[in-house]
Amino acid sequence: MTLLDERPTTARRAMIDSQLRVSGVNDPAVLAAFDKVAREDHVPAALAGSAYIDRALALGDGHNLPAPLVQGRMLVEAAIQPGEKVLVVSTNGYLAALAGVLGASVTTLAPADVAGKKKAGLFDVVLIDGAAEALPASLAGMVSDDGRVVTGVIERGISRLATGRKAADAIALLPLADMGIPAIPEFAAAKGWSF
Repeated sequence: MTLLDERPTTARRAMIDSQLRVSGVNDPAVLAAFDKVAREDHVPAALAGSAYIDRALALGDGHNLPAPLVQGRMLVEAAIQPGEKVLVVSTNGYLAALAGVLGASVTTLAPADVAGKKKAGLFDVVLIDGAAEALPASLAGMVSDDGRVVTGVIERGISRLATGRKAADAIALLPLADMGIPAIPEFAAAKGWSF
């Protein structure tokens, strides 16, 4: 093994130890998933050397791969149990791969498919890999009764990690922490009239 072969593994361990653990992501199963899934395999080749830095990476077309801490906090809040049906709304496969390592049965939909009301079944957990100004109404129809949703929300220009549950055919979200979560263009709020 050459030094170049060891760099991604060393960078992955540094991400776990210096970004995740020190920021409250200490669930052993979540940390093991981060250790197992190569983040550099989920970014364009030109960004592979930056895959483990503590910031979002632009993937093109207005989409981003959130910082590792965002995805770590999402997985901790989701508390995925083996065998649960999980929907990951993303244009990238990294969060879905992490959820799969946790033992979930994972389905991935692009944000445009959710916004377009594509049906995918009922899920125990929905992870939205970015921040939404407005969740599509169709999303509630994809979450099982008392199902969990973890997402970023944007309120007055501030992005926050939020978690919620489905109740009475609606999803109620509780913001948990201000975080730099990139916006999902397809989940922008409709623009209204203003001064």
